[in-house]
Amino acid sequence: MIDLYMWGTSNGLRASVALAECGLEHRVHKVDITKGEAKKPEFLKLNPAGAIPVIVDQDGPGGKPLVLAQSGAIVVYACEKAARFIPTNLRRRAMAAQFFAMAASDVAGTSGSIFRLEVLAPEKSAANVEFFKHMLIGYFRVIDQHLAGREYLADEISFADLMLYPNFFARKALIDSAGGMPNLAAWGERMAKRPGVRKGMNP
Repeated sequence: MIDLYMWGTSNGLRASVALAECGLEHRVHKVDITKGEAKKPEFLKLNPAGAIPVIVDQDGPGGKPLVLAQSGAIVVYACEKAARFIPTNLRRRAMAAQFFAMAASDVAGTSGSIFRLEVLAPEKSAANVEFFKHMLIGYFRVIDQHLAGREYLADEISFADLMLYPNFFARKALIDSAGGMPNLAAWGERMAKRPGVRKGMNP
């Protein structure tokens, strides 16, 4: 059994989607970050950084419990544990790794910056928000171009798609308003129809 400690942010949903898609038995514990629950001593024992998501796999490697933080690490761990969504073809696996990294750094980092500037920053700047939105749309356009003629990022569904989808979902209104990304939109619809994605996005 895997215990997932998460909240309904893109970070949390990436872990939830990966566990659901991989078919790994798990139970969800909601950690309300709006109430500071991730900073409480009992949670800090799991992740001293005070950030969700965290999993505790009671049947970890060697049969010993494993505590793991960082959504990207959780996505990869779930896929490796289930032996799913990791391409065996080296070219496809390399492609999956590239777009996994892009989702984890460029897309997630920029989307997170938009949230911080809009919600958390002590001084609001519309110009700075627009700068980062423009940057994020640029990344999504690169992904749209890559998806031309492809159903998934690595030609087969992989850990890269699981990593990207929650951020795509969170920024869909921005993507739709920018327009001109039909391949990305079709990919998003394809992902949304998957039972594991639907379950993971509604933990």
